[in-house]
Formats: sequence, structure tokens, C-alpha cells
Amino acid sequence: MFFFVLIAYKRGIMSLRPYSAKRNFKKTPEPKPKKRKRKESELCFVVHKHAARHLHYDFRLEVSGVLKSWAIPKGPSMNPKEMRLAILTDDHPYDYKDFEGIIPEGYGKGIVLIWDQGTYHIKDKNVKETQKEMVEGLAKGKITFMVEGEKLRGTFTLARMKRGENQWLLIKNKDDFVLDKDILKLDRSVVSDMTLEELAKESP
Repeated sequence: MFFFVLIAYKRGIMSLRPYSAKRNFKKTPEPKPKKRKRKESELCFVVHKHAARHLHYDFRLEVSGVLKSWAIPKGPSMNPKEMRLAILTDDHPYDYKDFEGIIPEGYGKGIVLIWDQGTYHIKDKNVKETQKEMVEGLAKGKITFMVEGEKLRGTFTLARMKRGENQWLLIKNKDDFVLDKDILKLDRSVVSDMTLEELAKESP
């Protein structure tokens, strides 16, 4: 299993090349790609709220040393009846989980805040087992996992749609954390406690 995870980790680092190619790190405050040295005993997830050309939410899961990322135009929902389109995008470096600020002119221009963050795992699996199943599930087109965030909690499924390799659905599974209310009304950053408008005023 260790060998399998090591190979997946190396592939994860290689997958950051598109992220680097689209950015000028002399101009953008976004973190540069670098190898992830695992110390924590848990896997992270983060959801960025991104006011770019169109407002959307970036749902990110730590897999093989990088953040696998999906852009969700309508944002995540805690209601199983509300399936959300999730578009698989470029992998991001692990350090992006702490990024909050303004991206200048260029790729991804806009204001970014950390809408939610926390940890995730697959039920009854440790970190290595979760990583292995995530890699396999991503290849097959379906992953089910449990998140423990400040806003999002419980079990979710990401399932690839037949009509496009990068088009997935984010679905809240039925459990004790289901909510009928609109979770997106909680619009402040879980780190800075700012809204997008307030962050724009505070950032240089």
C-alpha cells in the first residue's frame, strides 16, 4: 500500500505543472507549488469562495500531496435533493488551503476567501487507506467521503457525469447533518471573518 501511495503522490506533484504554467508568481500572491511533507494525521479539505468573472466556489480535497479541485458554480448544498454541478479543474498546491486575498489580472483574477475548511476521511479508513481509495475512486469516477468543516459536515459523493470527463456532481448524502436551509447565506470567511466586499477593501 505504501508503494501505491508513493506513486500516487509523485503523480500528484507532477499534476501541478498546469497550475504553474498559468501563473506569474512575481505578480500573484498565490502560493508556488512545492512538495508536501505530510505531518498531520488527517487529510484537509477547503472551500474557497471566488469572485472571478463569475462567482463560484472551489471545492478542494487533499489527495496525493495536492488539492484536487472542483469549481461549483452554484456552491455546495447540505440538501440531498440539490445536486450541484462540479467542474474538475487544475490541481492546486497543498499550501493553497491557507490562501485568501486578491488575484491580479491574469488567470483566475478575482477575490478569494476561505468559505469553509476542515478535514475529511472515508468511513472506517485511516489516512493511507483513504488516500488509496480516493485515487482509485477518482479514476473510476465516484468517491464518497465524510467532511468535518465549520459549515459543511457529513457524507458527500462526487460522481463523474457521462457527458464530460471533467463534469461531476457534488451530492450531499442523507445523514444526521442534512439541512433544508441555504448554507451559502453564511457568507463570511471562516478564517478572517470577512465577506468578499470587506476583503477587497482590506487587501492591498
